[in-house]
Amino acid sequence: MAFALPSRAYDLQMLDRGADRARDHGWVFGLPPGIATEQWPLDPVTGYPLMHGFTLLLPPDYRVHGEDIVAVAFFATAPDHNDGGASDDPEIRDAVMARPAHPRLARMTDILYYEYAAILLSQAEYDGAFAMPPAPLPLATAERPRWLDIGGAAAFHENALPYARKMFATAPREHLTETRAIGLQPRANDPNAGKAPRDEFNYRGEPTGYQPYYYYVGSDKRPENYRLHDWGKDHAQNHLGGTMRPSQAVPAMSPFYIEFEEYFGGYNFGGGNAQLDFREMKFDWACG
Repeated sequence: MAFALPSRAYDLQMLDRGADRARDHGWVFGLPPGIATEQWPLDPVTGYPLMHGFTLLLPPDYRVHGEDIVAVAFFATAPDHNDGGASDDPEIRDAVMARPAHPRLARMTDILYYEYAAILLSQAEYDGAFAMPPAPLPLATAERPRWLDIGGAAAFHENALPYARKMFATAPREHLTETRAIGLQPRANDPNAGKAPRDEFNYRGEPTGYQPYYYYVGSDKRPENYRLHDWGKDHAQNHLGGTMRPSQAVPAMSPFYIEFEEYFGGYNFGGGNAQLDFREMKFDWACG
């Protein structure tokens, strides 16, 4: 299938107020819209509901799955269930996988075998009522994740490092519906808009014309010769498409991806950040 490539990248800002669907481009924390409770993805590792991280309303040039698919909801392993590597219980996994699933659910697994998921949403679903999380499986034996009791925003704020707490002017209220609005702004200058990110050192496939955000003066790649391109100095950490700044190597992804930090939903990425390719349904993160 041929895709029209976007000509712009967009910065994403987590605003310090609750979301208003009439004017914002989605929300961080809170609950996903327009799906049934039984369609909320459970974690095949623990049997608890995966935590809703964010729902992003895509601008028209990023609606790669068709004009009627307008948003993506992202779900993640709760940070208090993400420590040291997942231990798989086939009985829990089989029970989770036998449950009803949303027709546009994609499941993803990281290098530690923890689980993530994304659901592509229609306009009617995006505008729909918020889903309540399902009960955990009776088989679940892990400790109950904190977000299920006080909401993702308050749970993250409780244990956030000082730099992340600065993202909140006021402490989030303790409620499952507590959100932070997503603001979207086109980047003024990003030569990588519409280009698939590639690592210049590790990728050996077809070149895409993608440029790293840094360069070295001269041919000697010593640290003192490292420089940042002027065009990338004002790029936001969270963004849609364009130039990627992963904590480690650049994962090979399509131009239709979101890069986001731990506070953009409340995850445990070891101080690093993550990337979600919502065209190919690929996910990657690396610690800082």
